[in-house]
Amino acid sequence: NTIWGYQLVSGNTKVYLYAETKQQPVVSGMLKDGRIDTLRRSADGRNACAVLRFADGTGRVALRYGVSFISEEQARRNLYREQKGYNLDSLARTGRAEWNKTLSNIQVSGGTDNEKTVLYTSYYRTFERPVCLSEDGRYWSAYDGKVHDDDGIPFYTDDWIWDTYRAAHPLRALILPQKEEAIITSYLRMAEQMGTRWMPTFPEITGDSRRMNANHGVAMVADALYKGLKVDAKRAYEYCRKAIEEKTLAPWSGKKAGWIDDFYKKYGYIPALHDGEHENDSNVSAFEKRQPVAVSLGTAYDEWCLSRVASFLGRKKEAEHYFQLGHNYRVLFNPQTSFFHPKDKEGRFLEPFDYRFSGGVGVRDTYDENNGWTYRWDVQHNIADLISLMGGRENFVANLDRTFAEPMGRGKREFYTQLPDQTGNIGQFTMANEPAMHIPYLYNYAGAPWKTQKRVRQLLKTWFRNDLMGIPGDEDGGGLTAFAVFSSIGFYPVTPGFPAYNIGSPLFTDVKVLLANGKVFEIKANDCSDANKYIQNATLNGQTWNKPWFSHDDIRNGGLLILQMGSHPNQSWGTAVKDAPPSADTER
Repeated sequence: NTIWGYQLVSGNTKVYLYAETKQQPVVSGMLKDGRIDTLRRSADGRNACAVLRFADGTGRVALRYGVSFISEEQARRNLYREQKGYNLDSLARTGRAEWNKTLSNIQVSGGTDNEKTVLYTSYYRTFERPVCLSEDGRYWSAYDGKVHDDDGIPFYTDDWIWDTYRAAHPLRALILPQKEEAIITSYLRMAEQMGTRWMPTFPEITGDSRRMNANHGVAMVADALYKGLKVDAKRAYEYCRKAIEEKTLAPWSGKKAGWIDDFYKKYGYIPALHDGEHENDSNVSAFEKRQPVAVSLGTAYDEWCLSRVASFLGRKKEAEHYFQLGHNYRVLFNPQTSFFHPKDKEGRFLEPFDYRFSGGVGVRDTYDENNGWTYRWDVQHNIADLISLMGGRENFVANLDRTFAEPMGRGKREFYTQLPDQTGNIGQFTMANEPAMHIPYLYNYAGAPWKTQKRVRQLLKTWFRNDLMGIPGDEDGGGLTAFAVFSSIGFYPVTPGFPAYNIGSPLFTDVKVLLANGKVFEIKANDCSDANKYIQNATLNGQTWNKPWFSHDDIRNGGLLILQMGSHPNQSWGTAVKDAPPSADTER
């Protein structure tokens, strides 16, 4: 009544299985030519099939199984550790109790049942990735093909960091810091096991696929360090630095730096190709292309994050070096249009150019998955400077407004044929892809917090729903739903690397966030409703609060934020320049 074996998933990765039935079969063997060969006890290859046949009248057969990445014997031990019997109802009750305990880290009252369903479904999804591979204190790693002792720190992998660094990792850093520490430690182990000591960018169970672009693991590290998490900063700094300096910036590639990397280091941007111009860097994928603006902006942010880690370590010279490189986004800013505009290798802006559609499928020849309207705002670390580049607060706000109002420019079929990942539209804004998630909070930086409050509510109501619409699109391992979690309870981490949260407009009259140290951060939104979405005034920990943001230190030991909500915007609350959230240049 037992079956064991493995499936080769990819490369050196095997998933082992051990299964057994409660009832005894009357016949067992391997399937061959449509019949059970009772003399054969093993098989391999494609479509290998073991068969158990039970006597007529047996009724429902109970089966339980364990899986492992280490061995069949470990799969058996995992089964016996995790499943004591065959009672499926008992298993379901245990699972439900475990999830209710886990999800109760966030407690809300007020709001509608649908809003609560969306919140807790979104929070549930943030636990999808990464996954823990530790089994009885050991784990198998695809990064060197070996089994290791975990030394008491669980090993996590399958983390789509391009998506998750923005909100999913900050959510864990706030609520489950020990788990976030273990995840970062896992990254450091991967870097060592690969032999390159390059921080991974898209670690999967089968290894680091290097999907997407940039090296945003450094953002995860910087964010954790400045929120007080226990991270080996020296190892993390070195592995992040080596990844940025030694590995190519070409998307979806794990090769050593090549021609375009040398160009970036000299000129501060990835050069774009003209239509019909031949690719001359072998590191660049024929399909993914150079993604020059996306890679340039993402790398500038990563270099700023690296400066933060260097500063944490007291390495002033290196911190200053990478801080200056964090301004490289300026090289691609077009002052005539206030967009980030691809340049060729001669330093000339590509012309003619359409910020909606130039760049081929997924606009990968210029941006990546999202068009120029999304990447116009991709300077997460230095919004104050972006405001200056755009000519001041009034122009900045007008450009934000236009983003939410600009027509798609084509019919939906034609638009989504070219930009299939840029869905969930309100104007040119996309709610369906992670690089846009911080955009509605940018009004906080320019003296118009009430517009952030309006937009956040609009986006939650329009695109995160308990009906057939569900969630709007590119949900990758909790990357997108973490936005819904944060925004529903009233705040959001615009800049991982700064221990700060932007205030939005909570859906609930009372929110309690249970912190790992046993303290509670509570938000009371008095008179909150669909109509009353605007903040009239606020207090934080008993003090009048006129900032549209608060720091991690303000709430790390618990706290109380009281918001008085109303139906009309208070256009004077949170508007002073001195009260704007932190930016790289303002925090020097």
